[in-house]
Amino acid sequence: MNKLLAVGTVAFDAIETPFGKTDRILGGSGTFVGLAASQFGVKTGIVSVVGGDFPSSHIEMMNSKGIDTKGIEIIKEGKTFFWSGKYHNDMNSRDTLITELNVLENFTPVVPDEFKDAAIVMLGNLHPLTQASVLDQMTKKPKLVVLDTMNFWMDIALKDLHTVLKRVDVITINDEEARQLSGEYSLVNAAKKIHEMGPKYVVIKKGEHGALLFNNENMFYAPALPLAEVFDPTGAGDTFAGGFCGYLSKTGNISFENMKSAIIYGSNLASFCVEKFGTERLQELTNIEVKERLEAFKKLTQFDINIS
Repeated sequence: MNKLLAVGTVAFDAIETPFGKTDRILGGSGTFVGLAASQFGVKTGIVSVVGGDFPSSHIEMMNSKGIDTKGIEIIKEGKTFFWSGKYHNDMNSRDTLITELNVLENFTPVVPDEFKDAAIVMLGNLHPLTQASVLDQMTKKPKLVVLDTMNFWMDIALKDLHTVLKRVDVITINDEEARQLSGEYSLVNAAKKIHEMGPKYVVIKKGEHGALLFNNENMFYAPALPLAEVFDPTGAGDTFAGGFCGYLSKTGNISFENMKSAIIYGSNLASFCVEKFGTERLQELTNIEVKERLEAFKKLTQFDINIS
């Protein structure tokens, strides 16, 4: 089975939505990616950094899910990255209230030896130079490198982002970020421009409106499952990416056709993530629930049509 290396934040979040608010709870892109990938039973390693204030129970929970945490550096005298945000009534927009980088400010990722030959590498939303430093440590060229990024890095480190994009196979970004990176409003044209920057595959996430996959002239759209209630969208994009990479790791098939299924699996897991605050829903998720919701996705997306 292919190994999956996930590099991203392991953090504390404090979230307020129209449905309630939380104090500091477990969050971070690396955490969501790892928990989503763990649904596929693949050997997943997380590279990140936390402070001495990070409870050992969180590390133990990840280990119990089969996630390798040896790549999570613990700086005992430091504090863990903290983010606080408040979502508006539409749940699509939010205000960042507090960002405390803490130990993340001087984070230099160190890839454990047993993951330096990982077949799939998921580069979470970090500075492009940090993402590039991970690729520099790999002893074997990965079969697939997936990168996530955001507007912030486009604003302050665009040159570095363009450099690392040349080494990437798949980029996952939302529609707003795709438009900013490409300078194109049409997402079809945006994907073409981003292809030219390096990635062979472009995944554009559209939140409650699903996701698009582009590869040259090939295009695929997967809807998001309509939900009665959305409690907390935080981490949904990272859960999507973890499901996408986890499925590809399990199957070992990185063709466009198989990526279609990976998009569905990622969307499926993201639909669970938003049902409770933080990582709570992912921690309790069962394989039976995942399969039942996949059946719902199947009914939502498959139909027969007579074309005369």
